[in-house]
Amino acid sequence: MTNCNPVSTPVDTQRKLSSSEGTPYHNPTLYRSLAGALQYLTFTCPDISYAVQQICLHMHAPTTTHLLALKRIIRYLQGTLSLGLHIRKTFSQSLIAYTDADWAGCPDTRRSTSAYCIYLGDYLISWSSKRQPTLSRSSAEAEYRGVANVVAESCWLRSLLFELHCPITKATLVYCDNISDVYVW
Repeated sequence: MTNCNPVSTPVDTQRKLSSSEGTPYHNPTLYRSLAGALQYLTFTCPDISYAVQQICLHMHAPTTTHLLALKRIIRYLQGTLSLGLHIRKTFSQSLIAYTDADWAGCPDTRRSTSAYCIYLGDYLISWSSKRQPTLSRSSAEAEYRGVANVVAESCWLRSLLFELHCPITKATLVYCDNISDVYVW
């Protein structure tokens, strides 16, 4: 796919991947190999984390539709070769976290996906996108689980930075877009 046409987003924003879509892909080993390679790329390209997480959910039985989603990520990467994650020395003493979740976003299991990213000053240092292990009864519950995940990660990062003799003196700010969760915390 060296000469493929690039796309502006790594995932189709209009629909969710389902395990029942498409016909079984004839070479699941190739699919798994490509998905695994994309997982390594998320270390320096966090913008594809959600899309890679979605295609990895179907590694046990990939279909042609899943392969098209995987190829879309590659097409996105083709257009963003000059971008990447750069971390430089910073004197900032602040951790800022952003989190979001989709309520019952999986069309097969109705489980939610939560994601977060954490910045040390201006630099992204931690991120995650993963399916929640249990069903949420409301969007507030799904968002609450996401906030709990990012707070746990922030506590671990503060502890790590303290051990590295770079203690964070300011409180960690956590941004969430659900007003119910803001009132709960």
